[in-house]
Amino acid sequence: MHRFFIPKPFKQEMQITGRDAHHIIDVLRMALGDRLQVVADDGVSFVGEITAVTANTVTVAAREILRDSHEPDVAISLYQGLAKGDKMELVIQKAVEIGVTDIFPVAMDHSVVVLEASKAGKKVERWQKIAEAAAKQSKRDIIPTVHQVMPLGQALQAKEQDLLLVAYESENQVSLKEVLQSHKEAKTIGVVIGPEGGLSMEEVEAAVARGGIAVSLGRRILRTETAGLVAATAILYETDNLGL
Repeated sequence: MHRFFIPKPFKQEMQITGRDAHHIIDVLRMALGDRLQVVADDGVSFVGEITAVTANTVTVAAREILRDSHEPDVAISLYQGLAKGDKMELVIQKAVEIGVTDIFPVAMDHSVVVLEASKAGKKVERWQKIAEAAAKQSKRDIIPTVHQVMPLGQALQAKEQDLLLVAYESENQVSLKEVLQSHKEAKTIGVVIGPEGGLSMEEVEAAVARGGIAVSLGRRILRTETAGLVAATAILYETDNLGL
């Protein structure tokens, strides 16, 4: 069943407008009586029946409140170093599918990609649309936020974390698993992932100074577009949020 997000608090009858209304009417060709899933911005999700359709608006009436949450009980923030080409789009799409709560695109010392302010804004707008589409496809109860591009220090100041993990390729003593097992009480977890060129020593030291813990993701060196997804999946597994 298709899922749509409405940026308004739950009411018994709600309207879907804009691009989503066009998608329902012209692409999916849904009609009166058809049902879809809706998530209001106060977190209420329900099965709605289409009761009216105009050129730009689809009205849905709530028929069944959905009690089961699709969200993990640990919130993961991904601090992803800017990557080349379409890699950022891939990371954002898959991170949302996996269950990441929000994504910070980070301009790092070794980032090959340098975005001017005007271009960065347009990129973030596109990335947010990718996050929204992935949230719909994966039946998320929220649309994860893609934050503005910023340096690592600023990104780490923007949000407090119970546990901050720094995936560092030169760390060969402390594993992600053992840190997670020793911090089982953590409900908000940040993961710092370097770009293609990796994290600089200064960035690692700055993150550690803020309480971060440098960890290894295993014996093999992972590409930047792989590392964050592996880390997020491992976190969800260790916190019993994968349902496996």
